[in-house]
Amino acid sequence: MTKITKIKTGSVLEEKSSYSRLVCVDNLIFVSNTAGRHPDTKEIPDDLKEQTLQVFANIERALNAVESSLADVVMTRVFIQDPKDAMAVMEIFGEKFKGVDPATTVSCPPLSSSTYKVEIEMTAYKGASKAENVIINLGQS
Repeated sequence: MTKITKIKTGSVLEEKSSYSRLVCVDNLIFVSNTAGRHPDTKEIPDDLKEQTLQVFANIERALNAVESSLADVVMTRVFIQDPKDAMAVMEIFGEKFKGVDPATTVSCPPLSSSTYKVEIEMTAYKGASKAENVIINLGQS
């Protein structure tokens, strides 16, 4: 029988909009678009790096709740408010995903609040970190 686990963080928006931070369907994990609001203080850092690191901390917390981690992530969608911040965000992204190499989409649409500098959404597969990885390089040598 299929098991569905829904992770709630207690945010007002989750309740008001009727959504979950994370939904795990058996081993397939969907993480909602996540901003850098600290779960305890409810504050969002002004600094781009701090905000990006908080986004990752929020996502890692949700993944850990279903016995998963960033190492199991197979797809990400990165939304950056200001295109000039893209390289700084993606440097942090690169550090967090070194060796994981998920498929990734990066775009710079307006976010729901100008306070948010970056939001990230992820799809993971529980156990992907232990799976055999085959890398096919289509680039020129």
